[in-house]
Amino acid sequence: MSKILMPKATAVWLIDNTVMTFEQISAFCDLHILEVKGIADGDVAAGIRGADPISNGQVTRDEIEKAEKDARYNLVAVSFDASPIPASKTKKRRGPRYTPLSRRQDRPDAIAWLVRNHPEVSDPQISKLIGTTKPTINSIRDRTHWKTSTINPTDPVSLGLCSQMDLDEAVKIAAEKKAKLDAKNAPKGDQGDALKPVVDAPVAEAPKTEHTLESLFKPATSGG
Repeated sequence: MSKILMPKATAVWLIDNTVMTFEQISAFCDLHILEVKGIADGDVAAGIRGADPISNGQVTRDEIEKAEKDARYNLVAVSFDASPIPASKTKKRRGPRYTPLSRRQDRPDAIAWLVRNHPEVSDPQISKLIGTTKPTINSIRDRTHWKTSTINPTDPVSLGLCSQMDLDEAVKIAAEKKAKLDAKNAPKGDQGDALKPVVDAPVAEAPKTEHTLESLFKPATSGG
């Protein structure tokens, strides 16, 4: 079975959101049964935010429903093929990402993190990445959002609002656009004089002296 990302955080979510047994959660998250019981009692993993394995792509909703109906059923994680997926078989997600109701309260923290750490990422990109709106982004940027005093900028990946792959792709696209724009707007040096051909300055001719017999044979006078 594939290793589960953030096993304790996943166990927290399964305990809070499903009726799966401790044994099932223990097997799926690869945690000791006593550790799972400790999480349920609040003695272990206190303060850890639950990580939804469905939105993270680690398990399907159908699998969880099977486990809830049969206490003997062992949850099967989604296995990922290491080989690359052909581009023709991938589907581009259009429009804003759907955000589960339980995660929507975390979006202001994610927006603040993106605005602070990746100002090159555009508002439409942020909206698509974590499923928010432009007015919300603007209110957080200009500090008029009603939660401004309690906002704690947090990585959207750790909040479960998007995948690391989606975040990296958004940052890469934004960086490339910024680089092209900077290159386009870069000030160009004044090359007017440099492009002009070099023209030799005319050389002044020495005045011509007309010689006469008297000037040619006249003895030179000594100075003094």
